[in-house]
Parts: sequence; structure tokens; C-alpha cells
Amino acid sequence: MASDVIDSRFEKAIEIISECARTCTWCADWDIRMADATMVECARLCLDCADVCATCTTLLTRESSVYRAFCRLCAEICDACAAECAQHAHHEHCRTCAEACMRCAEECRQLAA
Repeated sequence: MASDVIDSRFEKAIEIISECARTCTWCADWDIRMADATMVECARLCLDCADVCATCTTLLTRESSVYRAFCRLCAEICDACAAECAQHAHHEHCRTCAEACMRCAEECRQLAA
């Protein structure tokens, strides 16, 4: 994306939130491939988080009037996903995802304020 198209207030946030969406998708894919019933909730939360993050970046890109409310929701879901992935931190994909979700949640809280 061209930086002259996106509001400069949102550039860093879009990058962080997009990275979270990609990382959550990657983590969910690993969870599914593991075929381990204990990873089902992790995969579900990761996919929910990825979807919310993707929508959040879309709203920020077009400077939607509802971005603050959506950023609050995104932070909440990222917190839940980070907590779930932290329970499985012995897996690299979950550890990496938890870290991305924590960064995203913090960024979204700042935007929502």
C-alpha cells in the first residue's frame, strides 16, 4: 500500500494488525495439522482473531467512523487468543502467535482510546 494513501496515524497499526492476522492464520493451520483435540480451541480463537484483525485493517485503511469500537473488540479478541496460545507456548507457532497478539492488542487499545 502506498503510504500517501493511508492516514499516517494508522500506518504502524495496520502493519502490526496485519502481521497478527497472518500469524494467527499460520498458528491455526499448525494447530489443525497437529490433529490434536487439545488444540481445537486454540485454532478457533486464532481464526476468529485473524478475521477480526483483517476487518480492523480494512476499517483503518478507509478511516471508518467505527474503527475505535472495532479496535476495542480486536484488542479483546487478541487478549483471549494470546492467553490461549500462551497455554501452548511449548509450540513455537503458539508462542509466536501469543507475542503477535499481545503487540496487536496493545496497538488496538491505543487506537481505541
